[in-house]
Amino acid sequence: MYFVAAVLAVLSGLFYAAGHHQIGSLGGTMCSYGGMFCDNPVLVLVGAALAAAWGKFVSVR
Repeated sequence: MYFVAAVLAVLSGLFYAAGHHQIGSLGGTMCSYGGMFCDNPVLVLVGAALAAAWGKFVSVR
């Protein structure tokens, strides 16, 4: 679950950069498919935080 949280955190950063036109043509493609996430990358970051919290909750040590 921590892997999923890390991937979502990276995607949040990519969507933020794409929304601010900082990564070139890749950003345009990302925003055409995931426009909502380019406008609000915090949603993906919240998903990452929830995945990390869930991973912490279900881990047995």
